[in-house]
Amino acid sequence: MPKLARLPLPNPSTMNKQLVLWLLQACFQATILLSAHIISAQSRPGIPHLRKQGTATQLIVEGKPFLMLGGELGNSSTSSMAYMKPRWSKLQQMHLNTVLAPIYWELLEPQEGKFDFTLVDELIKDTRLHQQKLVVLWFGTWKNSMSCYAPAWVKTDTKRFPRIRDSKGRAHEILTPFDKNSLDADVKAFTALMRHIRELDQRQQTVVMIQVENEIGMLPEARDHSPMANAAFEQPVPEALIRYLQSHKESLAPAVRTVWQNNGFKTSGNWETLFGKSLATDELFIAWHFAQFANRVTEAGKAVYPLPMFVNAALNRPNVKPGDYPSGGPLPHVIDIWKAGAPAVDFLSPDFYNPDFKYWNDLYTRSDNPLFIPEIKFEPFDAAKVFYAIGHYEAMGFSPFSIESTDKPTEEPLGKSYSVLRQLKPLLLDNQGKGVTNGMLFDKKTASDTIHLGGYIFICKHDYTLGWSPKAKDDEWPMTGGLIVQTGTNDFTIAGTGIVITCTSDQPQSPNAGILQLDEGQYIDGKWKPGRRLNGDQDHQGRHIRIPVGEYGIQKLTLYRY
Repeated sequence: MPKLARLPLPNPSTMNKQLVLWLLQACFQATILLSAHIISAQSRPGIPHLRKQGTATQLIVEGKPFLMLGGELGNSSTSSMAYMKPRWSKLQQMHLNTVLAPIYWELLEPQEGKFDFTLVDELIKDTRLHQQKLVVLWFGTWKNSMSCYAPAWVKTDTKRFPRIRDSKGRAHEILTPFDKNSLDADVKAFTALMRHIRELDQRQQTVVMIQVENEIGMLPEARDHSPMANAAFEQPVPEALIRYLQSHKESLAPAVRTVWQNNGFKTSGNWETLFGKSLATDELFIAWHFAQFANRVTEAGKAVYPLPMFVNAALNRPNVKPGDYPSGGPLPHVIDIWKAGAPAVDFLSPDFYNPDFKYWNDLYTRSDNPLFIPEIKFEPFDAAKVFYAIGHYEAMGFSPFSIESTDKPTEEPLGKSYSVLRQLKPLLLDNQGKGVTNGMLFDKKTASDTIHLGGYIFICKHDYTLGWSPKAKDDEWPMTGGLIVQTGTNDFTIAGTGIVITCTSDQPQSPNAGILQLDEGQYIDGKWKPGRRLNGDQDHQGRHIRIPVGEYGIQKLTLYRY
C-alpha cells in the first residue's frame, strides 16, 4: 500500500498560490492512498464464513467454497508436536485437506492469566507446511461431559469452581454450568485463543472453523442437583425459550413438543409447571443451561475473531435414559432447546459411533442446521458413507476420528474415496443446493434405492445384487455407496464404490432410457480426462452403470429416451 509522502510547507511569501498547490497535491496523494486501500480491501478475501447456496450451506475459505475432506486427530496427539511429526505424511497420503485437532485449556493456561501458545503456533505452522486446513477443537470446560482438560488451578479450587452434584449430593468431575466463575474463566481463555489465532492466521486462513467444547452432556443423572442448579430449576422458564417454543410450535422436535403439549402448552411457570415432572423435563432444563454457557463462550470468541463455530454431540442409544448417556447435549430430541439457547452457535453436529447413519443424519439436517460430521469411527465403511453424506445431505465435511492411527495410509479405503472427491470438489460445490445432486448407501439389509433426477429414474443397488461375485452369498456385505450429479439435460456424473445403476424415463411418451455414452476417467488440474469408453461389457451392453466393490471411480453418463 503506498505511503503518503511528506510535503514541504509553503513559504509565507508565496502563501496563497503555494497553499493551493500544496492542498491539491495533498488531496491527490490522499485520493491515491484511499483508492489503493479500497482496492486492497476488495481484493483480499474475507475470513472463513458460512454462506447459503440454494438449500445448501457452504464454508467459504479464501473467498471460495470449501469441502472438508477431513480427519480428527486423537485426543492427545497434539499435546506433543514431536509425536505428530512423522504422522503428517499419512494424512497427505490419504488425500485429506483438513485436520481437526484439539487445543487444551490446561496447556494453554497452565497458570491463571499466563498463556502459553507454543502448541497452537506449532500446530498451525505444521498444518500449513503440510498443505492442510485446520478446525480447532476447544477442549475447555467440558470434554466428553467431563472437565478433564480444565487447568489444575481450576480443578483444585472446588470452592471457586464448583462441580455438579447428583441427587444424593455427591460431586463429580464436571464443572457446573451454573457457576459464573467457571464461565468467566473459560471465556477469558477462549478469547485469548481466538485473539492469538486472529493475529497469527487471519491472512493465511489456516484455521477455518472452531468447535466450542466437546460432547457436552450431564452424567451420571439427567440434570445437575447442585444448590445453584436446584434454585434455577425452581425459577420461571426463561422468556427467550418460551418465545422460541411459541414461534416454532408446529416444527418442534417431537420430544420437546410432546412434553410441552402434555402440560397444556403453558407459557409461564417453572420447568415442571411447563413440562411436568420427569427425566425429560430434567434434560430440557440442563440442555438450556449448557446451551447458554456454550453461547456465551461462542459470543465472546466471535467478538474477537468471528470464525464459524459449532458444538458436537455424543449420540444416545435407543432405550437409554438421560444421564446414562450425556444428558442435555445438542442431541436431535432437544435440538430446539439448543437453537433457542445458543443462537451464536452456527450449527450442531453428530459424532458417530453407532450404525444408524441415515437415521441420525436425517435428524440433524434441517433448514437451520447444515450437516457436518466432525467425528466418526475410523473404519473401512467410511469410504462409502462419505459419498452418501456429501451426495445426499450436501454435507460441509466428513472427519473420521484418530485418523493418524493407520499403519497403511495408502491402502485405506477412505483415502481412495477422498482421492475421487478431491477431483469432484469443483463440480460438487458448484452444484450444491440446486437440487441436482443425490447419493446412495448400501449393505445387505438395505441393498437398493431409487433416485429421481432430471426426468430420469435411477434404480441404484449394491454391486453384489448382480450375483456375479462369489461373496454375494456371504451373510454380510461390505457397505458401498456413491453419488450422482446432473450436469446437463441428459448428462450425469456418477462416482462411488460397489454400486450398480439402471435407468428409466419418467416420461410416459418415452418411458425407456438408454445409455448413449458412458466414459470412465478422472479430473486432472480441474479438467476432465476421459479414459475407456464403457459401452460394451463394462455397462453390460447398455444395461447398467457399474463401479464394482473394491474399485473407486468416476463415470460420465449421457442418456437418451425412447
